[in-house]
Amino acid sequence: MNTTSIMIVGVGGQGTLLASKVLGQALVSLDYDVKVSEVHGMSQRGGSVVTYVRYGSEVHSPIVDLGEADYMLAFEPLEAARYLPWLKNTGVIITNTRETMPMPVITGAATYPENIVEKLSQRASVVSLDAMKLALEAGNPKAVNMVLMGVLASRMDLPEETWQAALEKQVPPKFLELNRRAFALGRAQKEA
Repeated sequence: MNTTSIMIVGVGGQGTLLASKVLGQALVSLDYDVKVSEVHGMSQRGGSVVTYVRYGSEVHSPIVDLGEADYMLAFEPLEAARYLPWLKNTGVIITNTRETMPMPVITGAATYPENIVEKLSQRASVVSLDAMKLALEAGNPKAVNMVLMGVLASRMDLPEETWQAALEKQVPPKFLELNRRAFALGRAQKEA
């Protein structure tokens, strides 16, 4: 089996690391060789965060090189644009459409780019959705990560029970049902 490379990109505090742990857990349980690498930038201050997840029969490096990502899971459109060069020509971007304003925009030193999703669509296959709306429907705005994971899961050939077991292993018990609801709402967006 060839190596599949997935990038999970967002801003500090959005749950990118939990998403990568759930994904990694699901893949390991199916006996794939899995490598995960986390890059934290200024994550504590709302800075960019990226996690690489690579899996296959034999994976030699956790790092995704330019033009190598099969999937990009973006918690925010500007982060998808920032990491676009890492996506394969045949790659897929799954992005939340809700914007998170970076500090230069908040302070007025810069403006948030317009029509990012449309511009991304000119370069790649893009699945865009208001993941925040679905997270709120699930019961908590912090569940955006599991909504997006559900969308990714709908495009991967992994059994549902594998995903559920990974959620159970990685999510604290008091948040498990919330995360399961968010994941299911995302997974139902298969045709989004």
